[in-house]
Amino acid sequence: MEDRIVELEVRVAYQDKIIADLDDVLRVFTARIEQLQREVAELKRTVKDGTPSIGGANEKPPHY
Repeated sequence: MEDRIVELEVRVAYQDKIIADLDDVLRVFTARIEQLQREVAELKRTVKDGTPSIGGANEKPPHY
């Protein structure tokens, strides 16, 4: 009986570790998704306004 209890305790400890690891991964993915959503919103604003956010669209390249 004691062996079964020890085995169950080991399983619970392992599951707790896995849950914590998955929570960490989920937090990283959530932060990345939020960052990408902000970038997409900025790109939408740029396209809607017609103003480029990177470099000048009407500027001549440096080799001219």
